[in-house]
Amino acid sequence: MSDGLVIIPTYNEIENIDAIITAVFELNTLFDVLVVDDNSPDGTAARVRELQQKYPALYLEVRQGKSGLGTAYVHGFKWAIARKYEYIFEMDADFSHNPADLPRLYEACHKGADMAIGSRYVTGVNVVNWPLSRVLMSYYASSYVRTITGMTIRDATAGFVCYRRKVLESINLERIKFVGYAFQIEMKYRTYANGFNIVEVPIIFTDRTKGQSKMSSAIFKEAIFGVIRLRWKKMLNRL
Repeated sequence: MSDGLVIIPTYNEIENIDAIITAVFELNTLFDVLVVDDNSPDGTAARVRELQQKYPALYLEVRQGKSGLGTAYVHGFKWAIARKYEYIFEMDADFSHNPADLPRLYEACHKGADMAIGSRYVTGVNVVNWPLSRVLMSYYASSYVRTITGMTIRDATAGFVCYRRKVLESINLERIKFVGYAFQIEMKYRTYANGFNIVEVPIIFTDRTKGQSKMSSAIFKEAIFGVIRLRWKKMLNRL
């Protein structure tokens, strides 16, 4: 058993699941992998079960329906905490996050960070295959978050993250209800508010080439108003 667990939420990722799991297990640094699948109708979970015959450190949790990215990660966090993993990762299944960067996030936490963020914006704008409109929306969303919350994180909506277990143990996961960008922002803000050491590790983000994006206007709206709710709760000492 590795001390690091990579959580990969999936919904209809049959086109990517083989390659992403293989890429993680071929790294020189050893990681366990947990796939949290929302009962994908395309057979993603069935394919993971087949891959478990090849990779003993591959685990699968199947939920009853599509409940959102945030709740999938919370499910994975609880699973990881119960099994005492020290380093717990968020990573997408579609190769927008390069598995080769996992050891760099691991090393950052191993050397003292409590949260290491795979950051698209800490050294400029490192995004491939996104239209300019989406790059600007994402970039200025992080600027908006910094303005409202006071955090200095350059990539507040990043979904490629390594946590020390103590960070997740310090957060009341039952209170996390956001599902998209707002979930990513909330996790960073709660980590920041609890006084943990956060570092940003520069990565190159490449948009998916296979499968369908799960992004929607509702996710963006949740983030815009969710940031204000988070700040208000903090001011009232109800975070």
